[in-house]
Amino acid sequence: MRRDTFLKSMAAIAAAATLPLPALAAANVKMMIPANPGGGWDTTGRALGKALQDSGAASTVTYDNKGGAAGALGLAQFINGSKNDPNALMVMGAVMLGGIITGKPPVNLSQATPIARITSEYNVFVLPASSPFKTMKDVVEQLKKDPGSVKWGGGSRGSTEHIAAAMIARDVGVDPSKINYVAFRGGGEAIAAILGGNVTIGGSGYSEFAEYIASGKMRALAVTSDTRLKGVNVPTLKEQGINVVIGNWRGVYGAPGITPPQRKDLTDMVLKALKSKAWAEAMEKNNWTPAVLTGAEFEKFVDDDFASLRATMVKSGMV
Repeated sequence: MRRDTFLKSMAAIAAAATLPLPALAAANVKMMIPANPGGGWDTTGRALGKALQDSGAASTVTYDNKGGAAGALGLAQFINGSKNDPNALMVMGAVMLGGIITGKPPVNLSQATPIARITSEYNVFVLPASSPFKTMKDVVEQLKKDPGSVKWGGGSRGSTEHIAAAMIARDVGVDPSKINYVAFRGGGEAIAAILGGNVTIGGSGYSEFAEYIASGKMRALAVTSDTRLKGVNVPTLKEQGINVVIGNWRGVYGAPGITPPQRKDLTDMVLKALKSKAWAEAMEKNNWTPAVLTGAEFEKFVDDDFASLRATMVKSGMV
């Protein structure tokens, strides 16, 4: 080989070796969404996927929806099918922790790799427009008369709206174990049940109900935040004399068995996406609050939140 050809070849190899790993390893991100289409995890996962592509952090993103058991079915599929895959991501959050506490699935979240907490959102409780009830006070009065007659609709058992319903019952003097909670596998199912009057009251993240509230198909009663949400004219539970505040955070995990450098690359890739215009637009559209946390801090947060949720659920008679 001629000397000049050899030197050019070596220079090309050296240049390739210096490319950032995410540009090489993250060409095709596989996003596990452990819920059916139409809910908060689905919206979050697809918004993050768009941001990954728009920011250049990933070339392509494919999605796999696997709903059921508060995300435990998707978690099991992710753990068993994505081992050592540096390009795999799974959406998760507080709902999954609650589902693990109530459902005790055979898989454990600790088998996967924590990457980042990305957003926080508060729930809103709504009535269908045709409901005879007009306010949260009306719902509470009926709850006190006959707890079983009030059907609460929302996500899987252990979801933040399920916990909030139990906390509301406890705060107003009703046995939380007597609440009639109807769990749905995805946001689409819950929305259909609320609009069809198949449940008395529904709960979920505000972004999931926003268009129906705006169109008048649903009547918003209360949000679970400490203060009113920005740009949202819905009173808090606390304003209405019910001392309940509970948030719903969402994050992403990586596959089991990835190496520390692969975990860092995946974290950097997600952080790059979170700085994109596409992500900023999704945050504003869905009324999400930024809540970015990574590394050991995120691991500790998950452990602490698991313990806190469990204590709340024990107090509310759910465990």
